[in-house]
Amino acid sequence: MSFAENLKQLPGISHLSAVNLLDKDENVVATIENKPGSQGSLAVYNHLAQTYGSININAAKKGLEIFAEHTEDARIHAGKHPNIDRLIAIENGQPALRVKHVFAV
Repeated sequence: MSFAENLKQLPGISHLSAVNLLDKDENVVATIENKPGSQGSLAVYNHLAQTYGSININAAKKGLEIFAEHTEDARIHAGKHPNIDRLIAIENGQPALRVKHVFAV
């Protein structure tokens, strides 16, 4: 399936304003906001956090499946898709990240 088709199967994100990704020392290493251009990534990371509890190697592999055609583009063009690049790095052995939800008010 395509990324657009996969997105339709993920939980909604209207209740979120962002997710913060935290390293093992609780430092925010990235924020994915609920805004045009990053809503798909927010939906993926939200789903992965709900399913796996963190962005670990199994979550990363599933996320790369969900991103579908964009994953191959990210593998060819490093830096073009930072939210996918992060999953590739975790798949390749980088430490897992904890997800902290920032709820919309």
